[in-house]
Amino acid sequence: MAITKERKQELVAEYGEWVSQSRILIITEYKGLTMKQLDELRRKIREVGGEFHIVKNTLGKLAVENAGLPLPADYFEGSTAIGFTYEDAPAMAKAVNEFARTSEFLKVKGGYLGQNPVSADQIKNLADLPPLPVVRAQLMGTILAPASQLARTLAEPGRQLAAIFKAYADKLAATEAG
Repeated sequence: MAITKERKQELVAEYGEWVSQSRILIITEYKGLTMKQLDELRRKIREVGGEFHIVKNTLGKLAVENAGLPLPADYFEGSTAIGFTYEDAPAMAKAVNEFARTSEFLKVKGGYLGQNPVSADQIKNLADLPPLPVVRAQLMGTILAPASQLARTLAEPGRQLAAIFKAYADKLAATEAG
């Protein structure tokens, strides 16, 4: 069934909105996936704050071009589905790559990180990064480490002095008792 011109314009606008709001786009080929497998992939992607949509190649190209992104030639050939995320880019890349590893039918073509095109290998590298909460925790640990060390350094003379007084008091108590 043919799509009307108005519907095509609506789809291009919808795709364009997804492209402009997304932190990462992962463009995949899904030929051979069953509906059950697609639903499972969509569920995994939703868990990390993303969406996974099958797109028409010509309309997807238009949306990407309208967003001002450079367009590698092979991104919109064959069966095309795009993963979008508005939150954690490494978590999205990890979800797609883990599914692609277990499925012979899902192939990552490439994508966009922000405004920059990224290859399938770069998306795999991004998937190896820790999730955003872990990175934040590591950063906070790094920031707080000097303050913790300073607090321990400043407290150490007082602790040593207290240990000396306690040893002296224990010695006096032992002498008085004996």
